[in-house]
Amino acid sequence: MTKNVLLLFTLLITSVITAQDDQIFLHNGKTVEGKVIRVEEYTIDFVYSGEEAENTFGKYAIAKIIYGSSGREQDVTEKIEVTGEDDWEKVVILEDKSYIAGLKKVGEVRGKTGMINFQTGNTGDKKAEKKLKQEAAEAKCAFILMTADKSTTGAKNTFGGSQAIKTGITYSY
Repeated sequence: MTKNVLLLFTLLITSVITAQDDQIFLHNGKTVEGKVIRVEEYTIDFVYSGEEAENTFGKYAIAKIIYGSSGREQDVTEKIEVTGEDDWEKVVILEDKSYIAGLKKVGEVRGKTGMINFQTGNTGDKKAEKKLKQEAAEAKCAFILMTADKSTTGAKNTFGGSQAIKTGITYSY
């Protein structure tokens, strides 16, 4: 009888401790259990259950969090659905590596304007960005981590016009 009471008490304590875990629901369908430590503007720091090391997810990877201690549910970001090149306007360009934590690396993309481009630098920049996003959307990737953004003008360019070149790494959920 005493063993049964002790076993029941142990199971009750274990379930109470486990119930205190926060649940982080990722856009890729996975759920992470642990303790949310910090919620920043673009990242969330947490500790996995049973561990001590802090980890980070970018908010773009997270759908919602349910806090174990209170049961409060916090929506983090909406999932961005990119199904093909027509969805290029949905693609998000990221400029900080911490924002991609929790996303899956897919490949590299490059967008550039033609060598003979007699339009203003801003127009060329927008065309290069559009090409970059279209290439990412074609690969069904919702995110690009910008790795290079440069333009050439005048003497640097053989034909005297300007050229915008952007490169990045694509990510999906």
